[in-house]
Amino acid sequence: MGSNRARGIRLAVSIALAAVLGVGMVGCSPSGAPASPSHTPAAAQPESSRTPKPTPIPELDLAGTAKQNIAYFNKVGHALLDNNSAANTDGRAIVDGFVAAGFPKNDMEITPDKTSVGLVAWNIEFSVKMNGTCLIGQAGNVGFHSIVAPLVSTGTCLIGLTRKIDW
Repeated sequence: MGSNRARGIRLAVSIALAAVLGVGMVGCSPSGAPASPSHTPAAAQPESSRTPKPTPIPELDLAGTAKQNIAYFNKVGHALLDNNSAANTDGRAIVDGFVAAGFPKNDMEITPDKTSVGLVAWNIEFSVKMNGTCLIGQAGNVGFHSIVAPLVSTGTCLIGLTRKIDW
């Protein structure tokens, strides 16, 4: 009697399981014409049919902050300093390049391009003050790098010795 009861329970569980699976599969089996979605999600569209969004060309916004202008600063810095090792530690060439790109010279700072014993500096830092924030660049043997930073307590962007931009 016990084995009949166990068989009955297994049979009931099997029927219930088959019913649940059958209900879950109702939408999966074709019944006549296959259903087609009225909208194909973008992820399901072929790669060639997606329209790529154009990358915006960075522009200088003198009314903006450093964060709003970092893309343009980087564009200018890479154009000026990548593959131009002669300009990488030439402070005047760097300042003139950024000024030619629209950055105001009177808001710029730069560290000396010579060491205290007259050797060419391995790296120099330069900055542009933009509405209470700073774009800071570094160039030299490390290549070109940049960051956005707040003004320091002196109201400047760079800490330490800087040279006059008097040309």
